[in-house]
Amino acid sequence: MTQDAAVNLQTEIFRRGSRTYFRSSHFFPAQARSDVTVLYGFVRVADDFVDAVPAKSEEFFRFCSAFRGAWQGEASGAPVIDDFIELARRKNFQLSWIEDFLSAMEADLVKKTYDHLDEVLSYVWGSAEVIGLFLCQILELPPESHQAACFLGRSMQFINFLRDIAEDHGLGRRYFPLSGTGLSDLSPESCRERPKEFEAFVRSQAALYSVWQKEGAAGYHWIPRRFLIPIKTASDLYNWTAQKIQRDPWIVWRRKVKPSKIRVLATAFKNFFYAPPRPESPKDRA
Repeated sequence: MTQDAAVNLQTEIFRRGSRTYFRSSHFFPAQARSDVTVLYGFVRVADDFVDAVPAKSEEFFRFCSAFRGAWQGEASGAPVIDDFIELARRKNFQLSWIEDFLSAMEADLVKKTYDHLDEVLSYVWGSAEVIGLFLCQILELPPESHQAACFLGRSMQFINFLRDIAEDHGLGRRYFPLSGTGLSDLSPESCRERPKEFEAFVRSQAALYSVWQKEGAAGYHWIPRRFLIPIKTASDLYNWTAQKIQRDPWIVWRRKVKPSKIRVLATAFKNFFYAPPRPESPKDRA
């Protein structure tokens, strides 16, 4: 496959797999946009294998094996893998982060329900927080930015869980612990039988998202302006999604909430004028 064909393939995988991230990524400088496309090409292929109906387990495990062989120096011949490894080595990704991502994807093949928040957060570490760390490496942000990047990734994944309740139910998955909610499961029938409990549950999860999102946004000052525009745009669009779901929890059963192209562009334009607040120093507090 030619390099142009490989780029087109990765771009299409990215575009098809994540409209919000893909559209926001257009505001990165060219090299960063190229690297982000390679990253999302890799992670989306793995995710697509486990989300297929039925799940493509054999293809997923072959993908993992090909990655591990290529990491040891055996070129896989698959641009999605080989280009990702070149990126990972150039930007010093930790192998443990990549393996944690693959482990989270594998979990979707075998674990369908989560009954404790610590289980959910273990999954979210591999499925989303390490993506934030990959981005930190791509953008060459300081280690001090890592915690905020993890919170931002965690918050976005949580909104994906809320937005995708209907889709995940169809796959037999439930990422939310239900203890204390009054709900026995997240089937549409159970939710309709206990509408007040369902609405309270959705809003409580959206509130938890907001706590983590604010922790992530507190790290914006670590991000150079040329990189902050697309990152804050993506985060703002997730805030918009959360607000839509908070106002009308039942929307998750009617449609998949996603921002329009016009909203993405308008949000990005607004962020051209955004300057993150300077963190308070000990001197300021004195």
